[in-house]
Amino acid sequence: MSDNGFGALQGLRMIELGQLIAGPFCGQLMADHGAEVIKIEQPGSGDPMREWGRNKPVWWPVIARNKKSVTLNLRVPEGQDILRELVRDADFLLENFRPGTMEKWGLGYDELSKINPRLIMIRVSGYGQTGPYASRAGYGSIGEAMGGMRNLAGDPSTPPSRVGLSIGDSLAATYATLGALMALQRRNVTGRGQVVDSAIYEAVLAMMESTIPEYTEAGFIRERTGSILPKVAPSNVYPTKDGEILIGANQDSVWTRMAEAMGRPELGSDPRYSSHHARGENQEELDELISAWSIGFTSKDLLDLMEENGVPAGKIFKAPDMLEDPHFKARDAVVKVEHQSFQNIWMQNAFPKFSETPGEIHWPGPELGAHNEDVYKGILGRSDADLARMKAEGII
Repeated sequence: MSDNGFGALQGLRMIELGQLIAGPFCGQLMADHGAEVIKIEQPGSGDPMREWGRNKPVWWPVIARNKKSVTLNLRVPEGQDILRELVRDADFLLENFRPGTMEKWGLGYDELSKINPRLIMIRVSGYGQTGPYASRAGYGSIGEAMGGMRNLAGDPSTPPSRVGLSIGDSLAATYATLGALMALQRRNVTGRGQVVDSAIYEAVLAMMESTIPEYTEAGFIRERTGSILPKVAPSNVYPTKDGEILIGANQDSVWTRMAEAMGRPELGSDPRYSSHHARGENQEELDELISAWSIGFTSKDLLDLMEENGVPAGKIFKAPDMLEDPHFKARDAVVKVEHQSFQNIWMQNAFPKFSETPGEIHWPGPELGAHNEDVYKGILGRSDADLARMKAEGII
């Protein structure tokens, strides 16, 4: 089996099919922690993520880092046979095609598990592998809407907003990773693999806290609230001379300390603000009071004052802030990665951190088919002549 020599998942092999984010982010997480991830891409075109990024195509180096790129045409019988060979010694097969695609190619779990009963098949889709919507095309945005997140994102005065990230896809991939590791633990007991079915809308739904019982038990439907946490105050974005910062002083003892920092210790015992319930009822006027005070400070001075008084507060980070921040630097949260085309590419590190088997980034997303020889010759024992023929015939 594979041994990349680092990470908690070293010795495990994943075959990654599919494209874009919902599946490949799962592969990224596994590769970050040492699994050998062999990414299968369509000859000549590859994953569309190779072209994604603002101003430059720099998403691929992140989402395909530590992976091996192999080209293989799964739409032809010989390509399907080659995948079956790869599956024989794999621990995981990851795919995020529309449900039914793998079965159409004769590569459903019923068939693949006959070749390798220990195989764990990770399936990511918009609506899951079953149910009346299963065959629909499902993008992350639709899953975010169906799972309830879009309705809660943004300000009440605007239509439902996107959070600025492909969060539905990434959540589905994260749950797929969690499910894969659960299935791996179960395989350690039974010796058998199984299917992990991660739906985008369900991954989003899992994040919806108590929104459903709030409705079924209390008849309450949550709606957009913008930057506040309703009835929890003060907890908001507050203005300064040079920008905005977040302050969360909603606990009674913390609010008392903040009142002292404001030079208004009497506010700590004021009946309008002295209890959690009272501050919630007077949330708007309390936020106005704090805003009128905070605007007199620079963001740095206000953050320093909050820290001195034990009040949770923080700046709203953008990429330049992350690169300059001493805490990010101390924990290597963002790292520079060597790349043959991009000379100054930084990216988020592998998380979470481990005391004994940390994740690492050994190489960025590779060129299309960069590992064809490593995989086809090294793992499957194909000859140079075989590779030349398969390439000429469009199989790889």
